[in-house]
Amino acid sequence: MSAISPWAAAAGYTFADADMTCLYTAEIKGFSFKIFNTADSLWIMAEWDSGGRIVFRPAYAPGVELVVKHQRKSDNGIKFLLNSVIGEFNVTITWPDDASLPVLRYRTELNPRTGLFMPFWPRDIVVPGKNGNAENTAGHIHVSQVGSRSGLLYFTMTRPKAGSLLYLQNLTALADYCQQTETSCANTVGGQWPEMGLALPPATTKPLIAGKEVTISDAIVVFDPQTPDDEPSTTKQFLDMLAAAYMQLPKPETKYHDWPETLDRGLKDLTENPGCWSQVKGKAYFNAYVCDYVTPPEIMVQLAVMLPLIDYCEWSGNKLPVIDKIRENLPEFYDEKLHTIMRWLPAAKDKLEGEEEQKNPNVMDSWYLHHPLLNLSRLALKGDKTARQLFMESIDYAIKVAHHFKYQWPVFYQMETLEVIKEESQPGKGGEKDVAGLYTHVMLQAYELTQEKKYLAEAERAARSLRGLGFELFYQANNTAFGAGALLRLYKITKNEDYLDLSYLCLANIFRNVRLWDCNYGYGKNFPSFFTLFPLNDAPYSAVYEEQEVFCALHDYLKHAEGVEVLPSVSMLCAEYIRHLVNRAVYYYPPMLPKDMLEEKPKVGELDHDLWIALEDLHDGWEKCGNVGQEVYGAGNAFGILPRHYFKAPGEAIMIFSDYPIGNFSYKNRKARFHLKGDNRIQCRVGVVTEKGKTLPAVSIRVEEKEVKSMRKNGHIECMIFGDQDVEINW
Repeated sequence: MSAISPWAAAAGYTFADADMTCLYTAEIKGFSFKIFNTADSLWIMAEWDSGGRIVFRPAYAPGVELVVKHQRKSDNGIKFLLNSVIGEFNVTITWPDDASLPVLRYRTELNPRTGLFMPFWPRDIVVPGKNGNAENTAGHIHVSQVGSRSGLLYFTMTRPKAGSLLYLQNLTALADYCQQTETSCANTVGGQWPEMGLALPPATTKPLIAGKEVTISDAIVVFDPQTPDDEPSTTKQFLDMLAAAYMQLPKPETKYHDWPETLDRGLKDLTENPGCWSQVKGKAYFNAYVCDYVTPPEIMVQLAVMLPLIDYCEWSGNKLPVIDKIRENLPEFYDEKLHTIMRWLPAAKDKLEGEEEQKNPNVMDSWYLHHPLLNLSRLALKGDKTARQLFMESIDYAIKVAHHFKYQWPVFYQMETLEVIKEESQPGKGGEKDVAGLYTHVMLQAYELTQEKKYLAEAERAARSLRGLGFELFYQANNTAFGAGALLRLYKITKNEDYLDLSYLCLANIFRNVRLWDCNYGYGKNFPSFFTLFPLNDAPYSAVYEEQEVFCALHDYLKHAEGVEVLPSVSMLCAEYIRHLVNRAVYYYPPMLPKDMLEEKPKVGELDHDLWIALEDLHDGWEKCGNVGQEVYGAGNAFGILPRHYFKAPGEAIMIFSDYPIGNFSYKNRKARFHLKGDNRIQCRVGVVTEKGKTLPAVSIRVEEKEVKSMRKNGHIECMIFGDQDVEINW
């Protein structure tokens, strides 16, 4: 640390005074907390037994006197009413007593005396150091907010070696501030040692309204006296601390969506709308985007739609001719010279004009080679002979590429020469680091198909290359999630704990790239966005295709985890992502959104508000959505949800649904039994629906042998049940 801000310097000077008047003290699980009011700030000081200390600033009145008008103790904390020339502050400080780790929460409301512009606001965390000198301290910031992801900060104090802290700002609470000032919660939580935390988004064109109370902070802080000394312990600590913070975070209510109806609409538009298809030499292929007739067909697109359709057919018993149409065209993507499948359809390569680096016939985006191989292997394991042949005839090329790049793939390379076209995603950030996990998955599929141990050895070599990547592992969300599942499988095969730890590392990268808040300002008021996942580590929007694939990958992870003692925090976070996606994902469809919030001229193809083909992109509340286009290869959205959350009773006209993942489903004599996954402190939705035109029967829902109350709503029955319990439904 070579320099600090004036506000950090002033805080250090303030806390050099050992005789400050303390307003309140608390001892919480080995931590000491003290509250002080200084000339312009209310402070909370936390002290570790080891001597480390840190201060939090819930209230700040720049350059003026801040006066405590009233303070009142509560069962687990204290409330303050403070007065200043800019307005009144209501501050609520609590230490939740139901947390597994020490947790501090402070929430601040400001009632302005006059209309207020907010051109600057200091961050609310300072490490003052011994005698107020921050030079005596040091720490490592592992995670901070990127874009509109969670208002998250995770760091370790290394001098003194005191422990770790995870700070989560409930940015949902700042929606009114952002609405009034037309600002965004993106990039509001961050900073550098020793001054970190929330800085309110600068409001310079629209003021806060006089006399209207607005929340300006709602912080949840988790403490741990442990200082992790390696990557696995850091990863596990992050997941556990994030889960502890999540339990204190206000979570939005979810509601039931008619996914069977949504699927029917999407299937009709996918198969019948000509904008979803292109013709090349008399053969039909899916477009990547609606009405994109310029870009040649891609094998990833064909398979990304085909696999969810097959999932649906296996679940429903229906047959879809469109699957055979896709399957018969897959060999057209194979290159006899290179002995591998290609990204772009060779018969249409003349359409590529090279306006982007990857839009050249023989340029490969590293993950694009492995993703189709993964889907071909899935088809092969289902008995598809064409897919097996394409997979096995391409696998040696994939291994050749892996060996050439020593399991560290660039972004783009030339397929014939393996010349690197683009080495890094950003300067100094490396290439597509999580491809090693995707490659591990592909190799395990090859091993399962053939039982040849050379593929298992390849999987292990690739897996080991992920060590040391830390929170920089994530390149693309679905790759990272597939890697997590592959590493768990590898652990189960080899019993090597390193692979289980690496699976946690992948998941930690996933959960640092989510949005644990609801963007309830601007256009964001029209759709839920809590627990949104971003597709790339720097993407400014969420994307339907990556979310749908991560959703399926986390389902698979929890399935492979049955019988394995995985971290409870992992089980909870995976199940909660799944639950909230089931609630959110329907809003990727344009008919669910107001027309005025959609981009009129997307970058690719056309956008039809009435078409049940999902938008690729949902943005921050002040930006229109659908800027990229309507994503045909995101069609798996509904087809992935229905088979995993609706359970048929054979011969009956009803289905059982749950927005949590479930296991051990069985049915006999109008009685269904299953185990809800997830966390027993969080409720999920369980219910019964009927086929169209059928009457709901009388239903009894029992949990751990006790009947629970259910409600009839819009043609279905539902109730709220805590996770991690056995459920029985009779009718």
